[in-house]
Amino acid sequence: MTDANASESIAQANTVVTFDDIQLASEILLGIAHRTPVMTSGKLDRLTRGQVFLKCENFQRTGAFKFRGAYNALSKLDSEQKKRGVLTFSSGNHAQAIALSGSILGIPTTVIMPHDVPEIKLQATKEYGSEVVGYDPEEITREELALRLSEERGLPIIPPYDHEDIVAGQGTAALELISDYPDLDLVMTPCGGGGLLSGSAIATKGLHPGCRVVGVEPANADDAARSFRSGKLQTVENPNTVADGARTPYLGKITFPLVLQHVDDMVTVSEQSILKAMFFLWTRMKLVVEPTGGLALAALLDGTIEADGRRIGVVLSGGNVDVLRAAKLFEAIEG
Repeated sequence: MTDANASESIAQANTVVTFDDIQLASEILLGIAHRTPVMTSGKLDRLTRGQVFLKCENFQRTGAFKFRGAYNALSKLDSEQKKRGVLTFSSGNHAQAIALSGSILGIPTTVIMPHDVPEIKLQATKEYGSEVVGYDPEEITREELALRLSEERGLPIIPPYDHEDIVAGQGTAALELISDYPDLDLVMTPCGGGGLLSGSAIATKGLHPGCRVVGVEPANADDAARSFRSGKLQTVENPNTVADGARTPYLGKITFPLVLQHVDDMVTVSEQSILKAMFFLWTRMKLVVEPTGGLALAALLDGTIEADGRRIGVVLSGGNVDVLRAAKLFEAIEG
């Protein structure tokens, strides 16, 4: 997709996700999704010179916030769609979230995953009950394959982030955070395709209009930051970052306008900052968080965002990481 075509697609989008949509999603998820804990650390507060509240979505079902959006989206399908099933594409957390949500709701699910997907994520998706369709990214894009299978099988596509009900579901994480800590000055979340960020911003502004919302992404995958600054959709191709959940090529036609409307700022962090934040969470707070999950905290720890005595909510988006791979990543930390 060229920048011009992407911008035209954005301009034609008229979909709106509202605070009421997020409240409804919260009701749908009540008793289904975990109300994840918020953790604090005196050491972290001293390092950042603020008060930091970590929303631990690594403790969510399937190990990431993605379950919120997936379950909300599948629960909103009509009876005929639920009977036929759904189709999605993902190499990680969204795949597992759709698979488990479908299992709970009795909806058949098919997930398109690349041949080189980590075995742990592939097996988890299968164990949750999904049919997995493999593909070679060198031969076809997952979007192209999804469209073809959707037409052949008559299945609706539930994409990883660019979907109204997905965004609304993801926003419930921040809804819980602000409900528990209504006097926060700032909320920070990782940003990949923008579903978590846009949903969090809508929820935050709905409960606490004066609270700022900032998205964080890797400097090596800065398409969202460039899009935010320019007001035009920017793209990135196969970015080299340890934060695999932020390797999305561009924000969506739904998420991009929402980010522009509701988010206050976007920042980026280095690969070293991501790894150091992850290492801090593992060793000092005993929280198993994947690289993408530590993105927002990285911006606080490396000084990209200065706390200045403020109360800051940080969403740790997930904890699905291979332990052996994590050990190798930690070996790459400098200093």
